[in-house]
Amino acid sequence: MEFTQDKIDLIERIIKNDRKFANNEDLYDDFFNETCKRSLNIVRTITSDATLEAYLKKIATTSILNVLKDSGRLRRTKEGFTPTKVVSIDETPVNTQDYAGAKIIYESADIDASPEDILLKKEILQHVMNSLEKINNENPDKNYLQIYKLRYDNGMTQKEIAEDLNLSQSEVSKRLFKLMEKIKQAFN
Repeated sequence: MEFTQDKIDLIERIIKNDRKFANNEDLYDDFFNETCKRSLNIVRTITSDATLEAYLKKIATTSILNVLKDSGRLRRTKEGFTPTKVVSIDETPVNTQDYAGAKIIYESADIDASPEDILLKKEILQHVMNSLEKINNENPDKNYLQIYKLRYDNGMTQKEIAEDLNLSQSEVSKRLFKLMEKIKQAFN
């Protein structure tokens, strides 16, 4: 592989700082190889150190999860991934309370996300939104912002978007592809 020593050190640091690395140190080589394999193209294209590190963290987390699943140390549950040694004893939802017939639902805090991770996600999302608004302003006739919101915020299919905007499905597909290409270019 074509990684410089500083990239190798960065990947190693990211893997060792991942919370799932603890008690799974014997799988380090598998974590490292999987992360390198998945990140080869990203490392070549991204020039910003902060952006590269953010992408590598995501790739490393995904790689670690895949290796743990493949090795039988992790299983998927309704709540997410659980080590195979952990057994769930409570099947009722923790975040629901019933007071005098009024059902109160509250969201659990995401204790897995560090303040740095939250800030990094916020910065990346802000950069995507700024890029999206700029792209939409440059091409107002393409409705990029509206298509993006319908697809990613509302979860509509390309067919539903096409019907909603009175376009063909292939046109919606082309615009989504073009939009993603332009957003990728904004990150480089």
